[in-house]
Amino acid sequence: MKINTQKKLLYVAIVIIPILITAVLFFNYQVNKEVAKNKAHAEWVASIHQRQWDSYINKVVSSLNILSLSIQTNIDTPEKMDNLLKKVFTNEHIYGGLFLLDNKGKTIAGVNDTYDSVDISDEDYILEVINSKDLVISNREEVLSNGQKVIGIAMPIINEHNRLDSIITAYLRVDYLINITKMLSSGENIAIINGQKETILYINDGATLGTNVISMPIDRLPWTIIVELEKTNIWNVIKLNIWILLFFILIFHLIYLTIILYYQRKVREEETKQNEIQKLELVGNLAASSAHEIRNPLTGIKGLIQLLSEKYQDQQDQLYFSIIQKEIVRINEIVSQFLILGKPTAQKKHKMNLKSIIAELDPLIISEANLYNVKYVEKIPNQDIYILGISDQMKQVLLNLTKNALEAMENGGQLELNVRIVRSNVLITIIDNGIGMSSRQLKKIFEPFNTSKESGTGLGLVVCKRIIESFDGEIQISSREKKGTKVSIILPLIE
Repeated sequence: MKINTQKKLLYVAIVIIPILITAVLFFNYQVNKEVAKNKAHAEWVASIHQRQWDSYINKVVSSLNILSLSIQTNIDTPEKMDNLLKKVFTNEHIYGGLFLLDNKGKTIAGVNDTYDSVDISDEDYILEVINSKDLVISNREEVLSNGQKVIGIAMPIINEHNRLDSIITAYLRVDYLINITKMLSSGENIAIINGQKETILYINDGATLGTNVISMPIDRLPWTIIVELEKTNIWNVIKLNIWILLFFILIFHLIYLTIILYYQRKVREEETKQNEIQKLELVGNLAASSAHEIRNPLTGIKGLIQLLSEKYQDQQDQLYFSIIQKEIVRINEIVSQFLILGKPTAQKKHKMNLKSIIAELDPLIISEANLYNVKYVEKIPNQDIYILGISDQMKQVLLNLTKNALEAMENGGQLELNVRIVRSNVLITIIDNGIGMSSRQLKKIFEPFNTSKESGTGLGLVVCKRIIESFDGEIQISSREKKGTKVSIILPLIE
């Protein structure tokens, strides 16, 4: 139940929460991207209309400039004035009306069905032209008697004394302006507003100033083009990018499965480790309860065998006695290993000189090396090296490791024993160039009862590891098949 709860919490932490966060961040990014795209499109549309309007107004201004020059030369001939205005009015479909005003704003000529009754002298843009002597465009729509919507534009005619002679006034047809704008639009909601934020004209549903629009001023006019941003369809964004979300879901599930597999492997390794510890505890308990009982009868047997060997001197009997003695010694060694496994700290540790311990072992190691036709090389610092431990156990570790190395070199070779000081530790390395071990054998090297020898107990390296760890040290083994083995022991130095 606990494991299932942990898996559920892990699934929520590694899959559910990251997917939700990723989905929110990703779709927020996609929505912002879509908004930016719509904004760029709206800016592009606004810039196109801005340039079109600027071009159109420039064309109207140019036309009125030309008309003003003609009016100045025909100002005294009303008939020519009327014909001139009619000709321009007929050729330019943009105009809904065309008038000539005096310097007071009164109509003196014009082209319109009702121009005789038209009086625009009180219009704001006419008064502004009279005062500023500059081109002015009306800020609002006007509706003619025929129902046509127009926007007024007025241009002053200035004489050589820089005085206002007359004013050309034209009505720009709103429907014509809308048609021009529609030709350049593809369904966008567009509006043109004046300086007072009033809508002059609009396309489709129009647009109002706000956060969801793009506004762009028209250079020649005190007006602003407003283009409404296209609304972002969240559902379309989700449909277009759902496969990416599925990809993220797959990735997070793969991560979850990888972590679960890693976790299960660690659990198995921990269980294996606990099993090995339980094995050692079992061996230790067995050793603690029975080692002395085994040794006591062995001592008696050993004594009796010694007496019998003195009594019976026959060569065949002596061979049997020697074999029995060797087996008794072997049993004693196994019992000693059991005791170390069971109670590795039973003896009191003391300060010992590693250099002296190795010097005492040298004759034994050299003798064994000669038997195996192995060259023994030793590299030890000149100064004394003090560590905390038990001398007999340290000797047992070194003898066990060197014996293993020699047995791995049946056809001869070289055995190295190196000792060097590394910071506050001493590093002992035992290197051979024997048969080595495979990676599979190396993984099980410290498992109890695991041995490749026919007569081995599989406890030698386990005992060595237990002794070194009881000295607060570490032991590591590296090996390659047919290349040799290297054993490294790290122990803390003491003053």
